[in-house]
Amino acid sequence: MFAAPGGEINPPSGPRLVANVLKGEPSRFEFESKHMGTTFRIVLYATDKAVAKKAADAAFTRVAQLDATMSDYKKDSELTLLCKAFATDVGDPVAVGDDLFFVLQKADELSKKSDGAFDVTVGPVVQLWRLARRTQQFPDAKELAAARAKVGYQKVKLDTTKKTVRLTIPGMQLDLGGIAKGYAADEALKLLREKFGITQALVAAYGDITCGDPPPGEQAWKVDIAPIAKSQKPRTLKLANAAVSTSGDLEQFVEIAGVRYSHVLDPKTGVGLTGRRSVTVIAPNGITADSMTKAVSVLPPEQGLKLVDATPGAATSIVVLGQNNKPVVTASKRFPDE
Repeated sequence: MFAAPGGEINPPSGPRLVANVLKGEPSRFEFESKHMGTTFRIVLYATDKAVAKKAADAAFTRVAQLDATMSDYKKDSELTLLCKAFATDVGDPVAVGDDLFFVLQKADELSKKSDGAFDVTVGPVVQLWRLARRTQQFPDAKELAAARAKVGYQKVKLDTTKKTVRLTIPGMQLDLGGIAKGYAADEALKLLREKFGITQALVAAYGDITCGDPPPGEQAWKVDIAPIAKSQKPRTLKLANAAVSTSGDLEQFVEIAGVRYSHVLDPKTGVGLTGRRSVTVIAPNGITADSMTKAVSVLPPEQGLKLVDATPGAATSIVVLGQNNKPVVTASKRFPDE
């Protein structure tokens, strides 16, 4: 079983692994590897242990490649080098690789649809809040104002023909923490399918889970969503060829002067969310589910529901802690019933 804000992956019952392998039937294999600041887990079904391991290793290598491309921690990542190119002046557009451009393009699309509730230019503010979490002190007002001046998705110019990027204000920093893991999970699952023919698989990255075909004899993967309040029971979702992402302050938050600030920041205020909220989004792919949970977390519930309902194949459940820590649940039209 897999415990995370995204929930638990419940294994179906069945014959023992060794017996299955001897019969040539698909057996369940699980692999883990640390990337992007979290643990990626792959659950797959295959008839051969060696093939299963080779496939998982290749998928993890793909995730590592994406981490080397999109990390804002690594000094030599493509993302870091892109931002460095505009550290002191705006200069000429910079050509980037297919992966980075695709993610930036998807981020820009959601930024426009959400009116900036999702915004990867929030990097300068994220840096201040990383320090705040370490020091337990609210960011300096002047520093926060200076950081906010560099935020705004409209300040990123993408050329879809040449696949170039231009940052229009010196010192901008892009942060793909709210979208990269979902894309990495998608790409890992894609590699398992296309290179190894493994379709019955699932890739999980903390609260981001992308599912392929269901396990043998099952109609879906069963994923338990962890509750925001102890009084709630986990919510079980049944998914196949879809993704789910959950975002909230269950584990990632900082408390300063008695106020609890979520790791999810409002790009327009530059401040971590203070209302206790857990957002779950189901979507056709991980990149959509991952990024949309952040947008819905920032938006008022009514606007979040409208955004999700307008997205093909997407659904959301928003849980807000109200008075006396009583959870109030609001779900979109397509979110599955209990």
